[in-house]
Amino acid sequence: MVRLRDLRSLLRPRRAGRAPGRRDTLGYAPRADGRADVGEVVWAWVPYEENDGRGKDRPVLLVGQRRSARGFQWLGLMLTSKDHDRDAADEARWGRQWMDVGTGDWDRERRPSEVRLDRLIVLEPDAVRREGAALDRATFDEVVRAASALHALG
Repeated sequence: MVRLRDLRSLLRPRRAGRAPGRRDTLGYAPRADGRADVGEVVWAWVPYEENDGRGKDRPVLLVGQRRSARGFQWLGLMLTSKDHDRDAADEARWGRQWMDVGTGDWDRERRPSEVRLDRLIVLEPDAVRREGAALDRATFDEVVRAASALHALG
C-alpha cells in the first residue's frame, strides 16, 4: 500500500483549498471481479490539455480514488504507446514527463507503453471501462513514486 503522505503533492487540488471532508484513497488493489480497481489500466475519454471539447479514448492507470459530493472519482495517469524517448528534450521543455511501463493487455498489439507522470486525470466512475489489465506491483510503485515527486501534479 502506498502511503498517502508520499503522494500529497500528486493529489493536491489545483484550486486553493481542499473540500471539507474530502479524502484521497491510494493503494494497489487489482481484483478479477469485473470492476475497476487501483493498479489497473482502464479505458476512458481523456480531454486534450487545451480543454476545447476534444479528446481521445485512451488507457489510464488508476492510482487512487477521491471522495466527491456524488461518491468518489478515480485518479489516474494516461498511457500512450508513442515512444517519447525520441523526443524527450522537447517533451521536457513543455513540462511533460513520461515513464516506460512495458506491455500489457490494455494494448491489443502488446506495444510498449509509457505513462504520463505530470498530468493527473480525475474521472467519474461511470467514465471508465474496465479491461482487466493490471500493472505489476513493482512497476505501479515506481510510477507512483515518480509521479509523487512532481510538483506540477494535482
